[in-house]
Amino acid sequence: MTPIIGIDLGGTRIKGAFFDGETGEMLARETVPTRDGEPMENGEPAFLHQARRLVARLEGAAGVVADRMGVSAPGLANRAADVIDFMPGRLAGLEGLKWGEAFARPASVLNDAHAALMGEIWQGGARGLEDVVFLTLGTGVGGAVVSGGRLLRGHLGRAGHLGHLALDFHGPGDICGTPGSLEDLVGNHSVARRSHGRFESTEALVTAVGAGDPEAGVIWDESMRALAAGVASLINAFDPEAVVIGGGISEAWNSIEPRLARWLDEFEWRPGGFRVALRRAELGEWAGVYGAAWFALGEPG
Repeated sequence: MTPIIGIDLGGTRIKGAFFDGETGEMLARETVPTRDGEPMENGEPAFLHQARRLVARLEGAAGVVADRMGVSAPGLANRAADVIDFMPGRLAGLEGLKWGEAFARPASVLNDAHAALMGEIWQGGARGLEDVVFLTLGTGVGGAVVSGGRLLRGHLGRAGHLGHLALDFHGPGDICGTPGSLEDLVGNHSVARRSHGRFESTEALVTAVGAGDPEAGVIWDESMRALAAGVASLINAFDPEAVVIGGGISEAWNSIEPRLARWLDEFEWRPGGFRVALRRAELGEWAGVYGAAWFALGEPG
């Protein structure tokens, strides 16, 4: 057995799992509260103490100490894949934290959206793909790209922030300053604005669509039109075999897929009649854990 631990650091919870790296089998999994924003303990962030508790539980359940670990976290990971270099605004203490030193074992660190895609390629909805665009639809819109079997991380680790694709250059700037971004046109955070205060969440909007509310149908179709415009642009930029969609909003897949496919019939360039497949992510909230474990198995690419 090759004992590997994957950890996904979130703002509310830390998820972790113990894997047999040879077979990919998950042998144990646990969650603990993150405790983001709580005072430092012995000069270390509270979330680090929580992560140590999590690892101890996993190793106790598996009865084996892991040789190495992978860490999925928000922010931009450095080229050496051993720290998060840039994560402003929350998770104080994460920037520059050397996970390998903190856990006295090799630790590979990568961005959470990058990890989610690699988890889906390893054991989820993107199995077997070498050219794939991944979008996570939630409060905002995240993403990642694998091209020719290689995860694109970019010069600063910024590659894959697909939600900040500009779709309307006259639109207001998003949190990164991008005008009319895909994130602001699709993300859950903007539903109240896009629905003129009628709906507070995508879930409520989609429920109304299912109930036959005509106004909700118009709002949702506009959201899917924006998503299709973004997807078509990403297809032209990266030429993927498939676009995989995850995140909390993907729970509405039966309402997303037919509308997205219909708009792509109009927007997508299809040389030789080739149509890029649309796939739903399969690993849900555990995708980052799988991806972190996968990353720990190999050398940073």
